[in-house]
Amino acid sequence: MKGVEALDQNNTLSALFYFEKALDIEESPIISSYFAFCIAKERGQLSKAISLCEEAIKKDPESSIHYLNLGRIYLLSNKREDAIKIFREGLNYEANQKIVDELNKLGTRKFPVISFLKRSSLINKYLGIIFNKLRLR
Repeated sequence: MKGVEALDQNNTLSALFYFEKALDIEESPIISSYFAFCIAKERGQLSKAISLCEEAIKKDPESSIHYLNLGRIYLLSNKREDAIKIFREGLNYEANQKIVDELNKLGTRKFPVISFLKRSSLINKYLGIIFNKLRLR
C-alpha cells in the first residue's frame, strides 16, 4: 500500500523501494506489475519491465492495473500506439480511472489536413506539423 501511495504522489523511487521489499516477502502479479513500472521509470530497464508486466497479465488477465502499468512502460519506451492499445484492452476488463486519465492525457488525433490522402502521407504529415506550429489547427 505504501508503494501505491508513493506512486500516487509521483515518487517512483520510494515506490520502487517498497515494491522491492514486497517482492522479497511475496510474489504476486500486482506487486510484480508495479515493480516493473518502477524499474522502467527509475532504472530504464524497459525490456525487463515489459516482460514482468506481460507475465503478470498472463497470471491475472482481468486486473486492469497490469494494463495500466504496461501502458505506462510503453509510453516510457516511446511506443504510443502500443500503449493506447494496452490501455483500451485493460478497460475491457474493468473500469479504471487511472487508465482513462492516461488516455485523456494522450489526447485525440486531429483529422488529416488533406482528407483524401492517407494520414501517413508525407504531405499530410508535414502540413499538419506546420499548421500546428502556426496554430492554424
